[in-house]
Amino acid sequence: MDYSYSFLILLLPLLSFLLLGLLGMKMKKPVAGYIGTAVLLSLWGMSLYTAYKYFFYTGHIVTPFEQVDVINGRLASGVYPTLTIFNFTWLDFGQNIFNAELLFKIGFRLSPISVMMLVVITTVSSMVHIYSFGYMAERDENYVKEGYEKGFQRFYAFLSLFTMSMLGLVVATNLFQMYMFWELVGVCSYLLIGFYYPKHSAVAASKKAFIVTRFADLFFLIGILFYSFYVGTFNYDLNVGGGMMNNLPGAAWVLPMALFLMFIGGAGKSAMFPLHIWLPDAMEGPTPVSALIHAATMVVAGVYQVASLFPIWIQYAPDTLHYVAYIAAFTAFYAAAVACAQSDIKRGLAFSTISQIAYMLVALGVGTELTGEGGVGYMAGMFHLFTHAMFKALLFLCSGAIIVIVGSNFYQYMGGLRKYMPITNITFLIGCLAISGIPPFAGFFSKDEIVSAAFHFSPFMGFFMTLVSGMTAFYMFRLYYLIFWGNSYYEQDPSNRRRPQEVPFVMWGPLVFLAIISVFAGMIPFGHFVTANGESEDIALQTWQFWTWSPVAWLSIAVAIIGISLATWMYKSGKNPVPAMLERRMPKLHKAALNRFYIDNAWQFFTHKVVFRCISMPIAWFDRHVIDGTFNFTAWATQEAGETIRPWQSGDVRQYAVWFITGSVALTLILLCI
Repeated sequence: MDYSYSFLILLLPLLSFLLLGLLGMKMKKPVAGYIGTAVLLSLWGMSLYTAYKYFFYTGHIVTPFEQVDVINGRLASGVYPTLTIFNFTWLDFGQNIFNAELLFKIGFRLSPISVMMLVVITTVSSMVHIYSFGYMAERDENYVKEGYEKGFQRFYAFLSLFTMSMLGLVVATNLFQMYMFWELVGVCSYLLIGFYYPKHSAVAASKKAFIVTRFADLFFLIGILFYSFYVGTFNYDLNVGGGMMNNLPGAAWVLPMALFLMFIGGAGKSAMFPLHIWLPDAMEGPTPVSALIHAATMVVAGVYQVASLFPIWIQYAPDTLHYVAYIAAFTAFYAAAVACAQSDIKRGLAFSTISQIAYMLVALGVGTELTGEGGVGYMAGMFHLFTHAMFKALLFLCSGAIIVIVGSNFYQYMGGLRKYMPITNITFLIGCLAISGIPPFAGFFSKDEIVSAAFHFSPFMGFFMTLVSGMTAFYMFRLYYLIFWGNSYYEQDPSNRRRPQEVPFVMWGPLVFLAIISVFAGMIPFGHFVTANGESEDIALQTWQFWTWSPVAWLSIAVAIIGISLATWMYKSGKNPVPAMLERRMPKLHKAALNRFYIDNAWQFFTHKVVFRCISMPIAWFDRHVIDGTFNFTAWATQEAGETIRPWQSGDVRQYAVWFITGSVALTLILLCI
């Protein structure tokens, strides 16, 4: 059995993008949506089939490059193979200092994490495509009234390109191919965040996302160049020792520096502090786009990059990897603190994503080896990436349903919606329970494995991440109660306000599907499929014998329950004076959290007062007066010289004869003197 069909996983969404982009405006809106959705459902089926064959098939697996005998997906050694389905040379960069040939290849590579990501991306994207039928129809009506362009066909074209870009990233056979699709993901985010381009805030948000991530991606590119030049390959799944690194002066710092530079690019994509500033503003895009960005595409790219290079991190830069954990831990706390004060429900979920992505990077950063307790972090991080994608997509799509019905992103226009939107209420509650780490929901198993890995790394890191998990439970249930409980905005003036109602089936159907996954996904024996060294590993919490759970698990559950209880007491009735009292008692702290602790202002000051004034303006002056001045002077001098000698070409033969005789006499005298 082979994987010869796998090229369709990249080709079909590309063809869908070209078809809808070039001919979409000539189609009726539903036709464009049907085409895009049909393609994604096909990709979802192929991804599930690929995962089944990769993890469970027994027999021969044949690719154009290799033939391997597998038993239940594994080699005789018990490790899942890395399969290269196709890989052709595109560019030849010549030889490096070690006479190693530097080739830029494009191919299709299957590994445990890439197969997992195929399932995650296509599952979430398929639900987003279906959900968008209802969401974009409602939003189109609202935006047409305000003079905005509909762009339904354009929207589905961009979704196809976005999905294809992320799929290409996760199946890349080398870092250069990853970087190529990495940049394409950035372009797609720019197009989709600024989808409603007549809206100035959307355009500003798309430019902000593009500029911040491009700034970070510069470091990624520099890291790739360092890595490839000194190591002699763009591949990230090889033993890079090979004698080359040992003979290189300064080898001890080359790989750590290259890996950390590449991590900066990942930190930009995954919105780690202080490069997180683009993600909350990205909520200006359509909510289905937010679900896709946060759950399955852009922000998980940085996590996937670190995971792909994890064996190299462990072998050559373990201490530098710990800095990744420290940065991510601070980011998780910072984002959770900001989320506790947000009034825009989408921005609250955006900071939740920043915190949860940081959780995944903490899990990778605390890894110390590929086996045993040291490898738990890798498995836990990937497991949380899988479960988080499902319940975060669920939460964002629920928020989109609420926004469509209410007509606002702010909780002040909500309250009491559980009576009018029962399905959305239940599914949103499931998402909140999952992200809070309450058993048996999916987030409990993955998040608690991360906390266990953090405790294994250091008690301080373990208690710190436990605190953040409690904050997560608090701000998520704060959001839940503000939306679905408390005082109803509609009931305060029912005669002048739109009566809320449940969204149509095309929207709540994907919510129910994702909610079911969010309930049961944690019970998947994930450690049997994705681990740091490819060998099977049991997850300690995946047993119904709860009395055997570790003290860390019980501590995490207790902290989550405390967070939920506190949010319930403060926000469920909508009449508790404590929240307002805390705002009055600590107005500066509340205002700072509401304004993201002024990090955006700090970046604004840095870019305008330091970069623009102290760097850009002097460079611009030098460019205008020195560079341009030099060329302008050269042009002026040439013109003046031409004007000076112009009379010499007068056409007067007598004048030419005089110059000829004068020159001949002068040359004769010079020769005689010599």
